[in-house]
Amino acid sequence: MDRLKGKAAIITGGASGIGRATAELFAAEGAAVAVVDINDEMGSATVAGIQARGSRAVFIHCDVTQAVECQNAVQATVEAFGGLDILFNNAGVIRRTNVVNTSEADWDWVMAVNVKSAFLMSKYAIPFLAQAGGGVIIHASSGWGLRGGRNAISYCASKGALVNMTRAMAIDHGHQNIRVNCICPGDTDTPMLRSEAGQLGQSEAAFMAEAADRPLHRYAQPIEIAEAVLYLATDAASYITGSALVIDGGGLA
Repeated sequence: MDRLKGKAAIITGGASGIGRATAELFAAEGAAVAVVDINDEMGSATVAGIQARGSRAVFIHCDVTQAVECQNAVQATVEAFGGLDILFNNAGVIRRTNVVNTSEADWDWVMAVNVKSAFLMSKYAIPFLAQAGGGVIIHASSGWGLRGGRNAISYCASKGALVNMTRAMAIDHGHQNIRVNCICPGDTDTPMLRSEAGQLGQSEAAFMAEAADRPLHRYAQPIEIAEAVLYLATDAASYITGSALVIDGGGLA
């Protein structure tokens, strides 16, 4: 259980869902973890749980759509742990609307949280990763970053952007020994997924049953996605960069 021993990691959106599961898993594997989120209560609870198990973790309040806050979060992580090795750009939001009924404000918000944040966090993290002799960046895209989805125009656009951003960054920073990949999860049992039911005017039970309609006949649990993130973060994936890893129970198939 030491696959990340001696590593320092930042996880955005780390207070709940996939981010929280990944923070806990990284810590169990020996990493020092910075949980970055705007939810102070849940973020602090995540860190307290990690610390109670004897691992190193800090909570950093950060609006990942703001450059100065992203820069400060990276700097605070480096100061706390003495360096930086892994960045998991996991923060994300969704609006279940089509192009006609999406407001300009909602479009800008989804693109800012899902795409701009990954750009900003990477911008400030890469110099420290390079200084350490290399590192890993993982973006959280989606199955809907590889194909379209109903009533989710801004989300699909943002997640598609992350897939190609992954490829471009892998090309730009490979010479610095920085690997850049993204994950493309299918429906996963998180607060964000369950919130979609209300946005679509469906009952939660009906919505979750629909989410399970895939070859494995179930939706994912956050730990199942976290295990894939862990794989990409370790030396087991040392020759993988520029890739989009699908984790969706066969949904795209």
